[in-house]
Amino acid sequence: MSLGDKIKNAAKKLSGRAKEATGRATGNERLETEGKRDQVKADLRQAAEKVRDAFRKR
Repeated sequence: MSLGDKIKNAAKKLSGRAKEATGRATGNERLETEGKRDQVKADLRQAAEKVRDAFRKR
């Protein structure tokens, strides 16, 4: 996983957390759900990159 990918995933996850917190604070369920979805996407991309890296090392 390149450093750029790690940074992008971390930024996406942080932005998702902010959206979720904002949605929860304002009572906006759509924004809260969108934030959760962004976090899951970032986690899945990170997992996929780790799998790719594992196969590259072999």
